[in-house]
Amino acid sequence: MGRPRRRGRDINGVLLLDKPQNISSNDVLQKVKRIFNANRAGHTGALDPLATGMLPICLGEATKFSQYLLDSDKRYRVIARLGQRTDTSDADGNVIEERPVTFTGDELAHALDGFRGTIQQIPSMYSALKYQGRPLYEYARQGLVVPREAREITVYELLFIRWEGDELELEIHCSKGTYIRTIIDDLGEKLGCGAHVIYLRRLQVANYPIERMITLEQLNGLLDQVDASSLMSALDAQLLPMDSPVQAFPEVNLSLVMAGYLKLGQAVRTAGAPLSGMVRITEGEEHKFIGMGEMDVEGRVAPRRLVVEHAEPAIQ
Repeated sequence: MGRPRRRGRDINGVLLLDKPQNISSNDVLQKVKRIFNANRAGHTGALDPLATGMLPICLGEATKFSQYLLDSDKRYRVIARLGQRTDTSDADGNVIEERPVTFTGDELAHALDGFRGTIQQIPSMYSALKYQGRPLYEYARQGLVVPREAREITVYELLFIRWEGDELELEIHCSKGTYIRTIIDDLGEKLGCGAHVIYLRRLQVANYPIERMITLEQLNGLLDQVDASSLMSALDAQLLPMDSPVQAFPEVNLSLVMAGYLKLGQAVRTAGAPLSGMVRITEGEEHKFIGMGEMDVEGRVAPRRLVVEHAEPAIQ
């Protein structure tokens, strides 16, 4: 008979990890999960190994709401190497073409303007998007190119930071699904010299506070500095509430009685609710978050994604 599987803690919340370079998002996710001894964990949109910066990691019941962060806007700082194009559009790939850098400042300004606003973008073959059930990067590693449809994205802000020799630095605020590597590759082609990403840092996801980011080194420092009896409390203090991914949605507050019916799967009527769309549901005078719901045509809120309550309290 096998040994019983060890169960982690039922801890719920969101950690704003400052991801280090040269490690995959999944690897840092597993490290965080072990540090917190969490029973469940998931990230909210992978960063390339080359990239650093904000990687929200959802623990426990917060994983149910990670999709809302996948759909949120992002802000990046990127440095491009001009004059070289690589097969992955970043420094981890192989150089496939070299051309001289001959454009002028006016030509650069005009090219950058073409990437502002709503544009069409064809995803990189080295992305995780799937074609016939397999990620595109698997085909790319086999030297295959498969059809990819252009997708609409929005670049809300594209700031020119500096241009020194063969380096170009930009800051980009963009919608979900935007590939910064592809913007840089496309920009290099517009400029006639080629370009690839040599530095990428995600500065922000949605409206999460930058000052709440924490590094793996700081988390590991807590393991060394904090007494074992208070370690978990010290770690849990780093978490944001599990409903922080959905703070932008309107709130519907239910009485304890009506919330009880909702938890049984029933749609309930409530005063002052929006006429349609997704809502964040809370219960009681304390406005305890219990999940996401959707308003139906009859003005009732129906449950869509509810929190499962455990013995260990959530981070609220």
